[in-house]
Amino acid sequence: MTKKTLTVLLVEDDPAHAEIVRRNFRDFSPENRLEHVSDGVSALNYIYRRGIFAEPGAAPRPDLVLLDLRLPGVDGLTVLRTMKEDPSLAPIPVVILTTSAAESDVVQAYGNQANSYLVKPADFDEFVSLMETLEIYWLKRNFFLEVPEKYGSHAR
Repeated sequence: MTKKTLTVLLVEDDPAHAEIVRRNFRDFSPENRLEHVSDGVSALNYIYRRGIFAEPGAAPRPDLVLLDLRLPGVDGLTVLRTMKEDPSLAPIPVVILTTSAAESDVVQAYGNQANSYLVKPADFDEFVSLMETLEIYWLKRNFFLEVPEKYGSHAR
């Protein structure tokens, strides 16, 4: 089976959180492409290929979106709602990756068709572990790619 290179769009305004995700992807999923934008307006411009993302190849269609809720300008729920209301974008899985564990945020996210809701741990090692689990589930299992041997057959 030929491996497909996946494109993941990370929408994250916290530079430290973005760096944790970036490093983890580089170490765990080097075959995949991680694109990063830091606000909701840029996320919408990316997915609709507007502005600086209008050039061919500047914004490959994401296979997965990791979306923070608390973003400057346009918030994450608005980005989610916009994507899921557009028939051409609705099939793209959106994983909410946020610091908010508020029940109202969880309900709103799933009410707007989020595919998953993950709360970022405050502990660095726990955050890295969460990212590895996310990558196994979303990038390996859901897109039928191979799981690295270090995770054994239980991860398949």
